[in-house]
Amino acid sequence: MTSAAVAVTIAARRARQRGWTVAFGAISVVFLYTTAVNVVERPDGVKIGACFIAGIIAVSLLSRLARAFELRVTDMELDAMAERFVRDTATRRIRFVANEPDNRDAGEYRDKTQQIRADNDIPAEEDLIFVEVTVRDPSDFESAVRVRGEVLHGRYRVLTLDGSSIPNSLAALLLCVRDETECRPHIYFEWTEGSPFAQFLRFFLFGQGEVAPVTREVLREAEPDRARRPHVHVG
Repeated sequence: MTSAAVAVTIAARRARQRGWTVAFGAISVVFLYTTAVNVVERPDGVKIGACFIAGIIAVSLLSRLARAFELRVTDMELDAMAERFVRDTATRRIRFVANEPDNRDAGEYRDKTQQIRADNDIPAEEDLIFVEVTVRDPSDFESAVRVRGEVLHGRYRVLTLDGSSIPNSLAALLLCVRDETECRPHIYFEWTEGSPFAQFLRFFLFGQGEVAPVTREVLREAEPDRARRPHVHVG
């Protein structure tokens, strides 16, 4: 009840409802005082409640860890431009480049193209399609992914994805493209700087982090047949 009172007070303040903010604030103060008195006089209830909370958190973390590498995309929606990109490259090797968008100017895509080609010995005549994922809400365990295609700066083809996890969204895209074209697509990554353990924690908690190995593991879990699994390259 104390938490609910504080929550509605915050909601009223954000909605700029001054009268309700004052009223709910006064109620919150009463509940906070009552809670503090009860904790001091009868701490056993707090201890029992804390045990329940700790148990729920522990079970939740173990469940999330056990299912961290599952493919959790319920649906893949490609717009007309994205389908065109995939269809145009289906007659050749389909090469995607995972890119973390920054300024999205021409220099960013030019430098990324040069680096990926140099690191992986990709000829200049081979087509590349950039893939960028925006994480909406990492707490969503399952979500649909929307894919939008666009041409930036007159020459760079970019697929923009919205999902709850970068590795899951990328893996789902690769499997979708494979199923639609009957070709095994390639995707290229850069290694992320920093501790691998810290990067895994970022993925575990926020859906970001060391994307390349997690994407590969999600693909391995989703497609046991190595002969049908999309290619993952890291340079």
